Amino acid sequence: MTQFKRTLVTTALPYANGPVHIGHLAGVYIPADIYVRYLRLKGDDVLLIGGSDEHGVPITLKARNEGVMPQDVVDKYHNIIKNSFADFGISFDIYSRTSNKIHYETASEFFKMLYAKGEFIEKESEQYYDEEAKQFLADRYITGTCPHCGKDGAYGDQCESCGTSLNALDLINPRSTISGSAPVLRTTKHWYLPLDKHEPFLRQWILEDHKEWKSNVYGQCKSWLDMGLQPRAVSRDLDWGVPVPVEGAEGKVLYVWFDAPIGYISATKELTSQWEKYWKDTETRMLHFIGKDNIVFHCIVFPTMLKAEGTFILPENVPANEFLNLEGDKISTSRNWAVWLHEYLVDFKDKQDVLRYVLTANAPEAKDNDFTWKDFQARNNNELVAIFGNFVNRTMVLTHKYFDGKTPAPHTFDSFDNETLNSISIIVKNVEEALVQFKFREAVKEAMNLARLGNKYLADTEPWKLIKTDSEKTATILYVALQITANLSILMEPFLPFSAQKLRTMLNIPAADWSLCGQKEIIAPNHAIEQPQLLFEKIEDDVIQQQLNRLEETKANNGIAAVQQVNPAKENINYDTFSTMDIRIGTILEAEKVAKTKKLMKLTVDTGFDRRTVVSGIAEHYTPDEVIGRQVSILVNLAPRVIKGIESKGMILMAEDADGKLLFVHPSAKASNGATVS
Repeated sequence: MTQFKRTLVTTALPYANGPVHIGHLAGVYIPADIYVRYLRLKGDDVLLIGGSDEHGVPITLKARNEGVMPQDVVDKYHNIIKNSFADFGISFDIYSRTSNKIHYETASEFFKMLYAKGEFIEKESEQYYDEEAKQFLADRYITGTCPHCGKDGAYGDQCESCGTSLNALDLINPRSTISGSAPVLRTTKHWYLPLDKHEPFLRQWILEDHKEWKSNVYGQCKSWLDMGLQPRAVSRDLDWGVPVPVEGAEGKVLYVWFDAPIGYISATKELTSQWEKYWKDTETRMLHFIGKDNIVFHCIVFPTMLKAEGTFILPENVPANEFLNLEGDKISTSRNWAVWLHEYLVDFKDKQDVLRYVLTANAPEAKDNDFTWKDFQARNNNELVAIFGNFVNRTMVLTHKYFDGKTPAPHTFDSFDNETLNSISIIVKNVEEALVQFKFREAVKEAMNLARLGNKYLADTEPWKLIKTDSEKTATILYVALQITANLSILMEPFLPFSAQKLRTMLNIPAADWSLCGQKEIIAPNHAIEQPQLLFEKIEDDVIQQQLNRLEETKANNGIAAVQQVNPAKENINYDTFSTMDIRIGTILEAEKVAKTKKLMKLTVDTGFDRRTVVSGIAEHYTPDEVIGRQVSILVNLAPRVIKGIESKGMILMAEDADGKLLFVHPSAKASNGATVS
């Protein structure tokens, strides 16, 4: 196994068009912070690099909607995010931003290096252009009707109703979000990174050299490679971002997926003049902590960029997590369905470690997990308060009560004392083994086992009773309990840094030293400790109910919004245009979910004059058994389209209610298959 001199840890750059929420924390920032704090305690040379991603269409859209400049948007949210991370204890060595001058310079230099080496493909293509706004339209500046599910309001890159990835040219009745006009096609030139050229290298590097990667990471990469890689555009027509630094590229910027990861490099440059030893020395280990939606960019695209440039190291591991849901529903920034970090820090002042603990103990490491406020309360009250806090408080109180707040000298150790002391190093070893494998749920569970060990030891020895008959044995018991407490003050530092520091202050220990962790004596006899304070406080039902009420209010507001924000009527069409649509009554004969998709269902429909296959985005709303035998309205003269390898001939007409539920549009009475809807 390769021995490294130093470690460079990067975290996904949060998008500066909104605050960060608990999904971001659980997926990326808490695991990264735990790992870096652990390495620092060991005395390793390690950097934690972060920053805000401040380019891209969502920024410009938000600015346009709010009537401000893009810089105003990113300034606002960068400061909110940076301050929230600092208050929460995410220990970045630097938290930078991609609108900094040094980033513009670094991204431009990187592009020019690849350009000079001939690593890009130049291609002309037709893209939508808004003649009123006089600009090319990025994907998110175009909306229209989804060709798959028929839902209006689909974007040029994805339909958020059925989840299908789209090309802007696929949209039916496209409209510019800037002027509302119908865009026209114009030719534009862009530069592409030929991922396919590097596919043999990627196959060897990922599939053969990094089989130790987490299964979710390895599996997603293998899936992409098995499908075959395609050239990917590195530029786009936009006025917000890093300008493409070559002649003939006026009005074009680097695509945000290309410039954002270079932000790791520019942030390191900003931090230290010795940045190259972290990026170009093969004795440096680079780790990317990200969410699963960024796996492809950090395992395939960014490594291809680094490999093509030729002087940079590649990531050693990419420990990506899955998604965290909230109260059984997907976290959604657009619906305000989230627990925002900056709001949590106001509502739960000085309880950073409670959220850190809960999100680590319930981390979505192998699959999507769910955060609930009741579980948050239970883990605080039943684990942090009743196990960790209770053990520490009892040990400290008894030491002050019986030995004037000084560590008593031990006398004879019996077998139970020795077994307990020996268990400390075993638990510490278990924590370390979990940490180096990026198993943070297991690591924090093992760390809490040390507090459980202490509670069991006190419960079994009962020093509060023994003091009446055997003060020497009581001294030995509290000596052992204080060694467990001192070990906890170090072992818990990566997970609960605020509480660990508070505990070390009470123990009168100046700093955490990992080399001491696991030892049987950290506090020497006669060492004076401070007065005990509660590490954690019980969270009452009314506090949790306030949070639940806030979520219920969000639900209610979303329901109202769904009723009020009805899509406006489209422009008038003449009868001749309408008459070209052939809508018939049909019956669904067979139905099955499309493999490896969440929303698509393959239907066999009897139209009265044939039996045809239709792929429809209804699988999240109905099971196959629920739709078989239903009569539907079907557009039968829609041009066939291949979706996920299935030729779909037609479109099932659906309605959507205020809650987002898709409803069948069918006759109120039984009709013959093939009957015309007019």
